[in-house]
Amino acid sequence: MFTRSQILRGGSAALVLAALGACASAAGPSVSVSSTLSSAAEVPPNQSTATGTLQGSYDKQSKLLSWKLVYSGLSGPATMAHFHGPAMAGENAGVVVPLANPASAAESTATLTDAQAADMLAGKWYINVHTAANPGGEIRGQLIIK
Repeated sequence: MFTRSQILRGGSAALVLAALGACASAAGPSVSVSSTLSSAAEVPPNQSTATGTLQGSYDKQSKLLSWKLVYSGLSGPATMAHFHGPAMAGENAGVVVPLANPASAAESTATLTDAQAADMLAGKWYINVHTAANPGGEIRGQLIIK
């Protein structure tokens, strides 16, 4: 037989566990990924007036990154686009995921490794779009994870 004190303690523990479970399920396995691209964010910056946005999501369970990249005003056709990392804003890094189709409004996916996911989730990835006039990148944006 349980005492009143034991029942109250057990009930409190159950409420705490239920609350924690609710918070974990609300967070879910997916996070939002976004970026605003500009020439000022390139390292070094350039004079392009082009702009762009990236919207996407990352599923932590399947490790699938999905995105849509939209831009306008480039000096010419995009020659390449990539995710780079690990690097914070103002730093350059190597390509981690090339975009197979760098055209504006193209949607795509990639399955990340554990190391890639850790860097991206830590805010250490950026995306940039390259052109013939700006082979190092015309516009760039750091990924924001929410």
